Amino acid sequence: MTATVIDGKAFAAKVRGQVAEHVAKLKEEHGITPGLAVVLVGEDPASQVYVKSKGKMTVEVGMKSVEHRMDENVSEAELLAMVQKLNDDPTIHGILVQLPLPGHLNSDLVINSIDPAKDVDGFHISNVGLLGTGQKSMVPCTPLGSLMMLRDHHGSLSGLNAVVIGRSNIVGKPMAQLLLGDSCTVTIAHSRTKDLPSVVRQADIVVAAVGRPQMVLGDWIKPGATVIDVGINRIDKPEGGTRLVGDADYDSCAAVAGAITPVPGGVGPMTIACLLANTLTACCRANGLTEPEGLTA
Repeated sequence: MTATVIDGKAFAAKVRGQVAEHVAKLKEEHGITPGLAVVLVGEDPASQVYVKSKGKMTVEVGMKSVEHRMDENVSEAELLAMVQKLNDDPTIHGILVQLPLPGHLNSDLVINSIDPAKDVDGFHISNVGLLGTGQKSMVPCTPLGSLMMLRDHHGSLSGLNAVVIGRSNIVGKPMAQLLLGDSCTVTIAHSRTKDLPSVVRQADIVVAAVGRPQMVLGDWIKPGATVIDVGINRIDKPEGGTRLVGDADYDSCAAVAGAITPVPGGVGPMTIACLLANTLTACCRANGLTEPEGLTA
């Protein structure tokens, strides 16, 4: 048996297509253009590549894209003033402060200064609380993308056993909340979990988000289970150079699983697609319009 490969690239393109259709409709029927503002502090090369890619895709779906680049030594007060300016700007519906921030800035303080309704990353403490209590919120992009792929593959997730490996605030915890919301039985496992392989073997759905290359092995996987691999790790190749791998050992897991996301080309592309979907959702909510179907949790 070979696992079905869940193609995140193709699925993300479909989501972006749906977003673009909704954006065109908003412009035509209401004269509204959703706007996304990204704030980048410093010169982190990975962040710069990511921000450039976000900007390009924002424009491709017909949205307004604004980028604010700030010096690495920017004061906290200056950064907070920039966020406040964007909070007050009615043409901006989504605000994203690119993490990680330089060490002298308090990330929590900055994230929690964003208007929760414009917090398209879903990291504001209000959105975390709303998600945890099953209310309408902005949902972090990576877990939202993972949920969309699971719903697409399984249809209903009701009653399935899900194990989320990893307890980060960005992926592990919100992923568990979303799966609970879809009536899964959810276990959050992590590096301290006793006999992790036997815990994972109970799962119909395994979400690997632990940040350790190729940690999850094929003999941990229940035959036919779905593996969503959130990990992005760069490892050395024997012949020199590096390659990207996930948190799951792809070949051994794919031999047992019913379905699996590859790395690269799985969850990764969904993250930006969901950022655009969240911006659209925030724009609809701000204007009292019906939210797009299938693009929210």
